[in-house]
Amino acid sequence: MLVLEFKAYGKAFQFVAVNEAIRITQFIRNKSLRLWMDGKAKSWLEMSRNCAVLAKEFDFANRLNSMARQASAERAWAAITRFYENCQKKTLKKKGFPKFQKNCRSVEYKTSGWKLAQDRKSITFTDKCGIGKLKLKGTRTLLFYSLDQVKRVRLVKRADGVYVQFSISVDRSESIPATGNAIGLDVGLKEFYTDSNGETAINPRFLRTGELRLKKAQKRLSKRVKGSNNRRKARVVLGKRHLKISRQRKDHAVKLARCVITSNDVVAYEDLRVRNMVKNHCLAKSINDASWYQFRIWLEYFGKVFGKITIAVNPAYTSLECSSCGTVVKKTLSTRTHACQCGCVLDRDHNAARNILSRGLSTTGHVGTFGRDPINVWGVETATEVGANLSQQVTTRNQESLRLEAGECQYDK
Repeated sequence: MLVLEFKAYGKAFQFVAVNEAIRITQFIRNKSLRLWMDGKAKSWLEMSRNCAVLAKEFDFANRLNSMARQASAERAWAAITRFYENCQKKTLKKKGFPKFQKNCRSVEYKTSGWKLAQDRKSITFTDKCGIGKLKLKGTRTLLFYSLDQVKRVRLVKRADGVYVQFSISVDRSESIPATGNAIGLDVGLKEFYTDSNGETAINPRFLRTGELRLKKAQKRLSKRVKGSNNRRKARVVLGKRHLKISRQRKDHAVKLARCVITSNDVVAYEDLRVRNMVKNHCLAKSINDASWYQFRIWLEYFGKVFGKITIAVNPAYTSLECSSCGTVVKKTLSTRTHACQCGCVLDRDHNAARNILSRGLSTTGHVGTFGRDPINVWGVETATEVGANLSQQVTTRNQESLRLEAGECQYDK
């Protein structure tokens, strides 16, 4: 599934109609959730049927397209399903009981209620909300895809305007020449990552850079009278500041992940639990600013697109173990140099990256974050040396299948 996003341009009354459609979406979702809480809906089918009942009971709900009403109920059912799945896992973390939505920012249409122009530069919404025709501007084009491939159309409201998203049913895959390289990545706060070759990528620290402008915008907002137009304008300015930082992080993660994947055939990285790491209030802001998890998501996505191998490695003791002899050298967080009794002296992150690559090459499979499906790593044998050539360590698929049958492989759990 590919999602293309375009900026929507129209008149003021059209965006008022978009806000009305979003409020109807929120109303139907909350009504569907209340139906489940009262025990009157125990399946998605019963919740979907209730959408027609709400349309007859409330005139404003009838303005929204029928499939858009069903999509609103789907959101409620998705939250309920996620809550049930978390309960079955029997973990100590919060289960995420579904809550009523207070600030919905999007409305989703399925295959009806909208019509694209022949040049694909405008879209017309044909339901009774009165949105009408909106012009589309973006860096991508919809001319390469047929209307049958467009499965969902979503109107998303952000601080700088309204955007139209198209969910297109297409399998994206690209083929590039093999490089014969394998690399291990150790992410950090001083440098964004250090690879097993000793190369580093700078940490841009977008939040720290724009923190002064954020503080000024927040200060202006706090001084404005609640309910006034000046406060509304100050809130929009603050939202744009946060939106810019979010886009900077995403752009950095996408470009860096694509560069790493296209330059290597095997990429091993740490299987970090960022949610637990940010509980340390001293480092929480810096960890969130680095956006490690987003970088990992794009690594796995581009690995699937380009057919490359991505391996999530258990990060335990990767910074303490010596990459040459395997001895555990205890060090504090402030100690940035790894010095072992065997004579190995390396930067702390470089040593960890070598250990990550060694562990990654010694595993035969892992479960990726993208899609939550198991991804089999083909043709990877136990690493003999971190600095060795990939062709000396990687065998063919036939040899790998024989090892699997013999039960000699170790699986990363």
